Amino acid sequence: MTGTPTIAAALLLGLAASGHCVLMCGGISGALALATRRGANGRPRPHLLVAYQFGRIGGYALAGLAFGTLGALLYGALDQTRVRLVLRILAAAAFVAAAFALSGGHGVAERFVGTRLWMRLAPRARALFPVDRATKALAFGLIWGWMPCGFVYTVLLLAWSSFSPWTSAATMVAFGLGTLPSMLAAAFGGSLLPRLLQRTALRRGVAAALLTMAGLTLAGPWLAHLGVPVALLPFDCATGAH
Repeated sequence: MTGTPTIAAALLLGLAASGHCVLMCGGISGALALATRRGANGRPRPHLLVAYQFGRIGGYALAGLAFGTLGALLYGALDQTRVRLVLRILAAAAFVAAAFALSGGHGVAERFVGTRLWMRLAPRARALFPVDRATKALAFGLIWGWMPCGFVYTVLLLAWSSFSPWTSAATMVAFGLGTLPSMLAAAFGGSLLPRLLQRTALRRGVAAALLTMAGLTLAGPWLAHLGVPVALLPFDCATGAH
């Protein structure tokens, strides 16, 4: 699968989901405000708040790299025409799942896999308190990136479907960057941007774009035969490469 559509989809989903992310992570943000070393003005130090967010994105990247490596190994071991068709269907399903999550759906991964993983990681995150230097903030952010969240695990499925470690990592980074403006605004006490990104019209527009990408993924081979440039398709249909 070519990387551009997947990365673009992840960035759009991050922007559209960032309002939800602020609401879901409000408790964590409040706890971090109390556990972060404060400056002379009595507020948490800005560089630590920023480090949390970049650590979180780093956690997403590591998850994408790991799942993308597994996907690449699977693709290499099962590189056959019928298998590629199945993988194409799974990739389209990932786009649909992302649109469903944006519309308010909740995934099995969030309720079961993510929750169990977070139960193991949460004590390690608490052990970093109080956060008084950037390395601790980055470490906490890395762990934070694995907390149970339907959007994160949906994008991880989307990243896995690229069957490329680096594309998967870039997809997760794109999602994290999409959420970054709203999360930073909330961390520094702003509320306007998160409210704007919660608008229903934006979420519906991104969901429609994701469903369009799902359709292009499924119809890729036929569109290529009709002369549509393969560079515009989610899969390189001329060569069968990913």
